[in-house]
Amino acid sequence: MNHPVSPADPQECRTCWLRLTQREVELDHDHHGEWRWQLGAAGLCGGLGVGAALLADPQPQAALGAYLLAYIAGGWFAAEETWEKFQEAKIDIHFLMLAVALGAAAIGQWTEGVVLLFLFSFAGALEHFAMERTQREIRSLIKTAPKTATLLQSDGSEHELPVEHLRPGQKLRIRPGSLFPVDGEISSGETAVDESTLTGEAVPVEKRCGDPVLAGTLNLWGVVDIGVTRAAEESALQRIIRLIQEAQRQKAPSQQFTDRFGSAYTLGVLTLTTLMFFVWWLVLGRPPFESGEAGTSAFYKAMTLLVVASPCALVLSVPSAILAAIAAGARRGILFRGGVAVEQLAEIEIVAMDKTGTLTTGELRVEEVESFPPGREREVAELAYALERLSTHPLARAVTRYGKKQALAERVLTGFISVTGFGLEASAGSPRVRLGKRSWVLEGMALEVGQAEASGEPGFSEVWLSYDGLMGRLKLRDDIRPAARAVVEALHARGLRSVVLTGDRPEAAAHLKEALAVQEVRAGLRPEEKLGYIMELAKAGKRAAMIGDGINDSPSLAAAHVGVAMGARGSDAALEQADLVLMHDRLENFLKAFDISVAARRIIRQNITISLGVIVVLVGFALAGHIPLTLGVMGHEGSTLLVVLNSLRLLLQGRADPAAKPAAV
Repeated sequence: MNHPVSPADPQECRTCWLRLTQREVELDHDHHGEWRWQLGAAGLCGGLGVGAALLADPQPQAALGAYLLAYIAGGWFAAEETWEKFQEAKIDIHFLMLAVALGAAAIGQWTEGVVLLFLFSFAGALEHFAMERTQREIRSLIKTAPKTATLLQSDGSEHELPVEHLRPGQKLRIRPGSLFPVDGEISSGETAVDESTLTGEAVPVEKRCGDPVLAGTLNLWGVVDIGVTRAAEESALQRIIRLIQEAQRQKAPSQQFTDRFGSAYTLGVLTLTTLMFFVWWLVLGRPPFESGEAGTSAFYKAMTLLVVASPCALVLSVPSAILAAIAAGARRGILFRGGVAVEQLAEIEIVAMDKTGTLTTGELRVEEVESFPPGREREVAELAYALERLSTHPLARAVTRYGKKQALAERVLTGFISVTGFGLEASAGSPRVRLGKRSWVLEGMALEVGQAEASGEPGFSEVWLSYDGLMGRLKLRDDIRPAARAVVEALHARGLRSVVLTGDRPEAAAHLKEALAVQEVRAGLRPEEKLGYIMELAKAGKRAAMIGDGINDSPSLAAAHVGVAMGARGSDAALEQADLVLMHDRLENFLKAFDISVAARRIIRQNITISLGVIVVLVGFALAGHIPLTLGVMGHEGSTLLVVLNSLRLLLQGRADPAAKPAAV
């Protein structure tokens, strides 16, 4: 593919990545609906088999033709799979099924061969149906992503631009009924947004000036202008797509075991079948092939053993459950990054949580503006807004949002200086304006400041301002999430211990412990101390999940038994280290994720028990020579169907009330 720019150009990389994502969707779409063809082939096989059985006596030649067509219909997809494996110098259960069907035909047991192929192809159709259900979420997300955007020029003109060409800082106009093409921040207008594609939340979310919006969400009624905050490939939507794709490629420990076991087991079954053929023939005196009574030959019994010992259900037992669990989570805004996360989340005993951005919203909000002397609160707010518009600190973002919502005047300041660890300083005419820590802001103030003491109220942050004899204070709050207390109580109901790890001051941590009834709070922790706590738990044999959202949480997320990142707006470092991502900062989704994991482990165990149990029972009867081929086929394929159907139950998981009792592991 030729492009007019250098491959090293970042824009080239963005364009190529987006095209590659689209290509992956097209390749996946090639297999879309394949289960319908397999189901049709299975139905044709069954219908022709019934017709052949009815024609066997009056018209044996017509019956033979019907049997051959039934074999072709029922064995077509298995033959395709077998040929692909042969090209890789491998054999699998598809080869075993074809071998048994051809063996049955060789000894005149056409009906048994048709039953086998019908059930096998029907089970294959059901398996592909389950796979397609797990792929449906990612297809719908990619189709949701807009391909173009309306760029707003400085002169007010508009023109369409491919989303891959968008850069942070550009202005876009979004009209009612349109999707937001990239992540951004509303700079003009008001609206409500349908975010259900990312969060599953059916209630529209009101958006005003300064509020963030996410790619792929729907603008419901207002015309709004947004500033681009992330390039297309860095948007929340594209990160979700990448995470789901990665998750579907990763295998759980149980699945890795069954994969290894399955290959060796297949060779073992072939060896045992060959050995038993000679035992029945040469040792027990059975005729090698059918010559008299049907079902008495060594070859017939060997074919029966080959069918019942084939590990179809075992091979499907884990991946079908894991993929169904990933799909069940994805449709509810829960992204398991592979089968390991699905299995391990159910093993945790402790849930450690960061405070800011996890139990709290992570977005500070200006609660109150004070001035000393009183009466000049708007002037204080305008000066703070003028300074903070030049900064990217979390406090600055809160003040900037407040200024936009209050339509504060944009004062012009000069000589901007950022004093690390203290605050900001600039000139408004001849006097200097300071904004930051109280002690630094008070330096050189001739004002009597006894009345302007720090409040020390728990749950609040303060930023101070001084200007030409004026003193001011902005009180900001990081609100506790509305669902946080219910989530903590539900964790305790599930037998999990709750711990909060925060770098905040002890007073704020104590307030949080009282408000949420958390069992343990550790305050004033640096990132390395959070990591040390998680590692101490691991050394003590305690399995902990760590929930966080920031760069400072990423070491702890990596060390935890299960790392959980908060939201589409979480830091890239946290998302990279996390095993599980809770979209759109919905802490309550952790409970759903835990319940899905518990249910998945239970279903995996059920599937393995069913598949191995059926194999042991049927192989025992086959070795004793007391089971007909038809019954062996039905028992074998019946267990395969049961395993797949059992796994599909996970797609209904996660709709229960968060406070519901946990399912037994």
